[in-house]
Amino acid sequence: MPLLSAVPAAALPLLAAAMYVLWTFLALLVRQARSPLRHLRGPPSPSFLVGNLREMHDQENTALFARWEHRYGSTFVYHGFLGGARLLTTDPVAVAHILAHGYDFPKPEFIRDALASMAAGHEGLLVVEGDGHRRQRKILSPAFATPHIKSLSPIIWSKATQLRDVWIDLASSPSLTPAATPSDPLAHAEEQPARASGFLPNPFSSFLSSKAHPRSALPRAEAHPEDRMSSPGTKVDVLAWLARATLDVIGEAGFGYAFNSVRAAACPGDAAEDELARAFAVIFSTARKFRLITVLQVWFPFLRRFRRNSAAEDHARATMRRIGLALIAERRQEVLDDKAHASQEAMDGKDLLTVMIKSSLSSDPSQQLSTNEMLCQIATFLAAGHETSASALSWALYALARAPACQHTLRRELRALTLPADPSAADLQAVLALPYLDAVVRETLRVHAPVTSTMRVAAHDAAVPVGTPFRDAHGAQHAAIRLRAGDVVTLPLQAMNKARALWGADAACFRPERWLAHGDAPREPRGLWGGVMTFGTGVVANGNRSCIGYRFAVNEIKLFLYALVRDIEFTIDPWIEIEKRVNVVTRPCVKSEPHLGNQMPLRLRRVAVEETVGDSSGDGAPRTVS
Repeated sequence: MPLLSAVPAAALPLLAAAMYVLWTFLALLVRQARSPLRHLRGPPSPSFLVGNLREMHDQENTALFARWEHRYGSTFVYHGFLGGARLLTTDPVAVAHILAHGYDFPKPEFIRDALASMAAGHEGLLVVEGDGHRRQRKILSPAFATPHIKSLSPIIWSKATQLRDVWIDLASSPSLTPAATPSDPLAHAEEQPARASGFLPNPFSSFLSSKAHPRSALPRAEAHPEDRMSSPGTKVDVLAWLARATLDVIGEAGFGYAFNSVRAAACPGDAAEDELARAFAVIFSTARKFRLITVLQVWFPFLRRFRRNSAAEDHARATMRRIGLALIAERRQEVLDDKAHASQEAMDGKDLLTVMIKSSLSSDPSQQLSTNEMLCQIATFLAAGHETSASALSWALYALARAPACQHTLRRELRALTLPADPSAADLQAVLALPYLDAVVRETLRVHAPVTSTMRVAAHDAAVPVGTPFRDAHGAQHAAIRLRAGDVVTLPLQAMNKARALWGADAACFRPERWLAHGDAPREPRGLWGGVMTFGTGVVANGNRSCIGYRFAVNEIKLFLYALVRDIEFTIDPWIEIEKRVNVVTRPCVKSEPHLGNQMPLRLRRVAVEETVGDSSGDGAPRTVS
């Protein structure tokens, strides 16, 4: 007390903050020094402050995990903040154990905070843990049951064919020749008010503000002399268009909300951008880059209080809340009216928002969702439900553009199936059952997983079993990984999807044939769907943290590919090199155009009715029926 009495009152807050930082710093050092992970082998740390984190930031383009695994085996450590050892394992037994015991290995607090700040909220399904997550998942599961997912196929189909028609129009328009297509994603609304451009703002993740990227600084397509060597067709940023289409799908299928995002882009003079779409665009345009302050905020949570949102962000969040509350109020009244005038059976099988409203009216507290929980679910599913599908579809079209023989084989299968003009959900089941389409989707989700890794933290001391014994830094062999409470674990899902030991020497290659009956896909599935880890594991213990909407996502991808690839040929300019950017979801960008943000520029050419395709064993060139 005498020491504190000598400190000026104005300096006490600074002293308290300094003591907090010192205590947190020392506690972190002590915990890391006591972790059994410090005895495992792993790559050297290039920096005591940030360890291997900087080089890991670009690991999807450098095959870093594969190189580490080749040198250190399937179980090793890398280094994080202040040299702390973090586990990284591709051992299938260890990964299955950790994911199957999700509540014993929750997401780290800093990961949950990052997800919450990106519109999901602190009470969304992606963020909550333990009993809260178990309760929410039980309430929401009926909306993702197989029969209900199948019933949504006509909604997906209508949006897929709408996008197909827009792309055919773009590919057929003489005013959008390859040399004239603007690559400025902000220019189309002002410079071409009467029609759409092939390049436009992605409503969420690829949105670029004119303040951050002045229009005058963005190069035109004509600036690329390589265009003279380009493939035929109109260049279109398929990522931006797919983001809009999948946003329309989840809006209508999940919440009965019409974004009209594709129509607003296709007819900028006739339809205005939906304000909720623009609000999400503002939030998602603040993608975090690797910076020291971000690392410090992980370990010193009080620093997060000093985050400052822009006026645009505050307005966007207020817009999201206002529209979310209006949706909840409107649907609550509909449910009450149905309850008064219809049987319980007539109320079943409705969209996600209806399921949530019905839960909030339950007399059982364990079945109730609060208003704030429902707002968080709306934001979570709008964001996650469209971002992952748009990414997967973009990578699927990219893979097919790079493998024309596969694209031609797929188109032949698609054209062999003719649907009615207005297909029902039953009619569309035939699309979902097409074998080569299924193989293409499985291979896309294996090679180009939208979510490449996940992180967990040990809630308590644990011993994780492994399928392959490993040696530590001292040469001792172990059959289990010892973890201390607080130890961080990274599970590289994408690296496991491309493991040569499981998938063969061509594991990194896109080869759909491996999934056919005569192929060599793994006979023992490890993941929730298709033997891949893209959606998590299918093992349920203490609750399930795997993707709740994987059936919806797979159906959506298949129906979009059927509608698009059947009538459109996709190619890519040979000089374009696509890289992967990871910020929760893995998105494409052009290596030579990082200033243009996330994009996937492909060339589109309409395939005429009389055209057929070359067989998969040939050169892949189109053939014409005589």
